[in-house]
Amino acid sequence: MISGVKFYGLLCGCLLSAITGLSQPTTSYNYLPGAGNNVKILGADISFLPQLAARGEKFSVDGKTEDPILILKAHGFNYIRLRIFVNPAADSGYSPGKGFCDLTHTEQMAKRIKAAGMGFLLDFHYSDTWADPGKQYKPAAWKNDDFNQLKKDVYDFTKKVITALKAQGTTPDMVQIGNEINHGILWPDGNIRHPDTLAAFLKSGIAAVKAVDPSINIMLRIADGGQNALSRAFLDKMLARSVPFDIIGESYYPKWHGTTSQLKGNLNDLAGRYTQRIIVVEYSERKTEVNNIVFTLPDHKGMGTFIWEPLNTWEAIFDRQGQARDSLLNLYKKIARKFNIH
Repeated sequence: MISGVKFYGLLCGCLLSAITGLSQPTTSYNYLPGAGNNVKILGADISFLPQLAARGEKFSVDGKTEDPILILKAHGFNYIRLRIFVNPAADSGYSPGKGFCDLTHTEQMAKRIKAAGMGFLLDFHYSDTWADPGKQYKPAAWKNDDFNQLKKDVYDFTKKVITALKAQGTTPDMVQIGNEINHGILWPDGNIRHPDTLAAFLKSGIAAVKAVDPSINIMLRIADGGQNALSRAFLDKMLARSVPFDIIGESYYPKWHGTTSQLKGNLNDLAGRYTQRIIVVEYSERKTEVNNIVFTLPDHKGMGTFIWEPLNTWEAIFDRQGQARDSLLNLYKKIARKFNIH
């Protein structure tokens, strides 16, 4: 835990950097309020849930329909991740005319997460639609903005969202600044080819979060699960530019990110190289192996995992009729028990 004086200095430095672009000493908040260094996360991204509910889909265990959030909690999960877009209802947005994964839907889901007593990770896509290594499109409302205005756009949008969530008593425990950002955000300005610009945008988002609630943990999330050289190259660029963050987030899909041996090698190296803790924040396959790797990293650096959309995609925990696959639910219960996850 850092002192109030030290934290005030870190926050001021982050705010100054976001506003002016001036370089600050390399720092990291590196604290986990109320959790200590041994906090463990077994999480799930279930952002599709409002869309599924709007189609009338329900979820059940042993023939009994229940809230899927509570079903997941009963089987070992203790954290939920939600994604949010700038204007998903736009014509070129994620959810034209309907606006799923906007602030209103996020507020509604956040209430359910907190009512269930679960942790809450919010994933900012600084776009109207999917942002990932292959596309980081600017929101339509920001597309003609210059560098300084884009920094302000990021700050204002981030602060608006976090302020609204805090006002209703559902402050995120953790915030992901950008989604799979190894190639940058807000292309072309914030492409990784322009690391100073990218760092300035990230600092702006981080400063906005900390201005609302300094206790929120910050994740930088990349998509290089089994790729050590690429992971290190990105992280070193951001640390050299004094981007402050608490958690390294990685995606791991074998099709793109290598074998589990490569995942283990990468995460072990990152654990020894950086002070930040580590989360595999998206995966689907190799469930047992991925969790074993993360929860056995040196020095308790493995903070946890988030399975990608277990309600309806790929190796889903629920079938197309919404019935639980007991083998998968029980697998997670076993993982939670093995690693003493509450």
